[in-house]
Amino acid sequence: MKDQGKKIAVLGAGASGIAAARLAMAGGALVCIFDTAPAESFADRHAELRQSGIEMRCGQDALQAPEDLDLIVLSPGIARDTVLVKNFLATGTTMVGEIEFAFQRDQRPVVAITGTNGKTTTTELLTHLLTANGKPAVAAGNYGKPYSEVVLEQGDWEVVVLEVSSFQLEEIDSFHPQVSVWMNFAPDHMDRYHHLEDYRQAKLRIFENQQAEDTAIVKAGEEVGELKARRMDFSAFGEQADFTYDEGKILYHGEPVADFRLSQLHGRHNAENVMAAMAAASVMGVKWESMQQALQDYVPPAHRCEKVGEVDGVSFVNDSKATNLHALESSLRGQEAPVVLIVGGKDKGLDYSEITQAVEKQVKHVFAIGEMGERIVELWSERLPCVKKQSLEQAVMAAFKVAEKGQVVLFSPGTSSFDMFSGYVERGENFRNIINQIITQQGELV
Repeated sequence: MKDQGKKIAVLGAGASGIAAARLAMAGGALVCIFDTAPAESFADRHAELRQSGIEMRCGQDALQAPEDLDLIVLSPGIARDTVLVKNFLATGTTMVGEIEFAFQRDQRPVVAITGTNGKTTTTELLTHLLTANGKPAVAAGNYGKPYSEVVLEQGDWEVVVLEVSSFQLEEIDSFHPQVSVWMNFAPDHMDRYHHLEDYRQAKLRIFENQQAEDTAIVKAGEEVGELKARRMDFSAFGEQADFTYDEGKILYHGEPVADFRLSQLHGRHNAENVMAAMAAASVMGVKWESMQQALQDYVPPAHRCEKVGEVDGVSFVNDSKATNLHALESSLRGQEAPVVLIVGGKDKGLDYSEITQAVEKQVKHVFAIGEMGERIVELWSERLPCVKKQSLEQAVMAAFKVAEKGQVVLFSPGTSSFDMFSGYVERGENFRNIINQIITQQGELV
């Protein structure tokens, strides 16, 4: 067994940390999890881990780093500049991230997907395309199961599709995806990184260990530096690329390979997610002609530009997952019809003026909600009709009233939800319920 007799410390008792600890334990290691949260936070988990032979130290006890460790495994949610990590690094012990730890203990090919937005849809869609075409795949990493859990389970999957965040890529060493996918890059996570370039450099590590026989799939126009891997690029917005978009069709080198209009996805930015997934699937051996039916059967994740209904020719799209401005702008740019926009939520200090041009180009009316509502009205009301509403329901009803046949009522907040809801899921479900009430009264569910 790879870890027989080794002393391994796992920092962080979240899902990834526990999965790494169990994998190390299965490999014969002596394992202890360290987490600075108080012990009562882990009461049930602590007893379960102890029964399986995994020790756990919490609170102030976690800050005492043993001197005789063979390896430290860092959970992605814990930054290097915390006291916990500094104390362990001071021992001189090698430290790797959970993604690196799992990769070193598995032989299956990996497709790794990163980007500020679009990762989850692309990860899920690629997993579906592969599995539906005789190549069983599992989604893991930042979405689905922790990578270590997948390795521990030793299922019959042929391919591991990993959504990888910048946090996870910070602590790689030999991690080497056969296919890497770069969806896009925009400012985010500035509470973790001191500079925007630090965030970008962390994400760029996805290409670090690729070689000429590997493939890097990159959104056209993105600056990712010189790559060793073969590059394929995609764009649904007019840039020259291997994959392009025209009148609802996905084209590869100018030839149609899929009809996006037959899918359950909505918006040009989702067409780019399809391109990236199809490109990766083709590298893994799936034929173009085998992808169309799988694409049509795919049910997209909720709250990500999800068409939830249509009444009197007006479409309602739930994009509650748009918790940053880049996601909102991408959603707007992806619409092929005029938009009535519902926007706003928690005030995270975001500057909505950055997307004013996209709003003016695509939007006919704006209804703003939440802590950001008044600031949004101040910013945009001289440019187009823009009104603050006290609740999401009020905003939806007002939007439905002004929307014309052929237009889209788009709920894409551009910020988080915690001023009004417990999270983007509750916020999105609330929007869906309001639409269903309208449909019950006036139309049919699409």
